[in-house]
Amino acid sequence: MRTFLDAIRALIYATGFVLFWGWLALGVRRYDQSLGIEFPSWIASLGIVVMIAGGILALLCIATFVLRGHGTPAPFDPPQQFVIVGPYRYVRNPMYVGGFAVMLGMSIYLRSFSILVLSIVFCFVVSLFVRLYEEPHLREIFGTPYEQYCQSVPRWIPGMPGKSRRA
Repeated sequence: MRTFLDAIRALIYATGFVLFWGWLALGVRRYDQSLGIEFPSWIASLGIVVMIAGGILALLCIATFVLRGHGTPAPFDPPQQFVIVGPYRYVRNPMYVGGFAVMLGMSIYLRSFSILVLSIVFCFVVSLFVRLYEEPHLREIFGTPYEQYCQSVPRWIPGMPGKSRRA
């Protein structure tokens, strides 16, 4: 029953996250005309592929947090167990990477330079959040195992498990 409730909460939080960033992305599109920059039409299908890949990655992260971490990806309702399986074997923040890919794909599909800029802002905001809050908080909760994880798994760009690499 707990896993079911975790899954419901995770889906609600994920839906809110997607709706919020989708709303922002569609809101900034109005600036595209004044910027006068547009991607070529032939690139739109690439955007669909990037959005789908990012969405699949985000869903895998949600499932991993629910099934293995017994919680949700939301910082205010985190997993109860330290999760280093699935996508988390390759990169410490795959949920954010997936979110960025969805926004990047959306900017390509809609041929929107404004959404591309918002995607970059998203990366900057998330990077600050991860470095200033999330990582110190996880070090406090999980201690040495998390520190060792940080030493062996890169923060943003996926790597091979077991390869020692500093973020």
